[in-house]
Amino acid sequence: MTALNTPASLPTATMDVQSFINTQPLSRYQWRIVLLCFLIVFLDGLDTAAMGFIAPALSQDWGIDRASLGPVMSAALIGMVFGALGSGPLADRFGRKVVLVVAVFLFGLFSLLSAFSSNVEQLLVFRLLTGLGLGAAMPNATTLLSEYTPERLKSLLVTSMFCGFNLGMACGGFVSAKLIPAMGWHSLLVLGGVLPLILALVLLVYLPESARYLVVRGRGAERVHKVLSPIAPDVLKSVHAFSVPEQKTIQSRNVLKVVFSGAYSAGTLLLWLTYFMGLVIVYLLTSWLPTLMRDSGASMEQAAFIGALFQFGGVLSAVAVGWAMDRYNPHKVIGVFYLFAGVFAYFVGQSLDQVALLATLVLLAGMCVNGAQSAMPSLAARFYPTQGRATGVSWMLGIGRFGAILGAWMGATLLGMGWNFEQVLTALVVPAAIATTAVVLKGLVSHSDAT
Repeated sequence: MTALNTPASLPTATMDVQSFINTQPLSRYQWRIVLLCFLIVFLDGLDTAAMGFIAPALSQDWGIDRASLGPVMSAALIGMVFGALGSGPLADRFGRKVVLVVAVFLFGLFSLLSAFSSNVEQLLVFRLLTGLGLGAAMPNATTLLSEYTPERLKSLLVTSMFCGFNLGMACGGFVSAKLIPAMGWHSLLVLGGVLPLILALVLLVYLPESARYLVVRGRGAERVHKVLSPIAPDVLKSVHAFSVPEQKTIQSRNVLKVVFSGAYSAGTLLLWLTYFMGLVIVYLLTSWLPTLMRDSGASMEQAAFIGALFQFGGVLSAVAVGWAMDRYNPHKVIGVFYLFAGVFAYFVGQSLDQVALLATLVLLAGMCVNGAQSAMPSLAARFYPTQGRATGVSWMLGIGRFGAILGAWMGATLLGMGWNFEQVLTALVVPAAIATTAVVLKGLVSHSDAT
């Protein structure tokens, strides 16, 4: 393979795509990709959290008890499982861009239709279909961005992008606190439907396909040249062929064989366990914290605001987690955050009567668990090779969604059993400890990054 300073007189100059990206300063073109992927996961977060914020108003409007909302609260999460599991192999075969555009369009369309539901059954179906798009969008945004970022900034940029999910969830709380009392619960779903439909059109025009994907699928040097040229056109003038390191070591085109091969199988299972347990914590709190607050005597605005603080905490910590991952052992960094998430969740349950302290502890718990969750897709993207990266990331997120379903279901079940605020929050120490152990163990037994 010819080096980057190969003379232009050699017409067969070949360039390694990742080496090219690593040696160039971050361009406006790459920042545009960061922004577009950020907007995708931001709207993903807004739509994902919507049911948690509209549940009190919806229950009051339709005259149903909170236990009856359990299936609706979980419907989008079930759809997200199938969306994530199905989209990874599709993206590794047909491309990241086409899957992303379709996913954003789907969750926008069905979120909009959800706003016009007239009964629980209709809402359940529309939220299930919304989940298909939500589940497909996030892992493929993570994969595409990771394939356009230099190694020195990969965790920082991918984790910063992923914090858009937490910001979207937080904004859902802040917006719903004003929007729902004024315009009803439908308004948040309308907002969460129209914005993704607009974004899907923008992505169709301005989002490029992954250059690494084009290389490993043999889509032609001209297409690779076209998507990479905006980064540094002068450097590519003499280049007529492209490669990626995985072509030399990984020959299989079966993405599941790549993800479950001997080199990746243990790491895959530990990534699944870590993300699963993290989402048990996130979704129990996201789905039921506003309702728990209302039961404790807080106003609807206070409950929505404190619930939003939990998500906003992840926005504050995501950049710090990504920065630390690029400089220290990423598994230990994430493990520490999960550990403290359990500690702060416990203390949240002890501070119900002190609103200021409660808000602070909710913010800190959100910083820890959402910061760790935001870092997990970056850890997975670094771990898997191009041939199976979309599948590896999306399957971690898809399997993890069972943890989200369990978290939402646990909230309904524990409340139905008569558990109080303190007992529900104390129970979250268990999944936090398991997540910490699993991610640290993954670093010990399967720590190599794909190059």
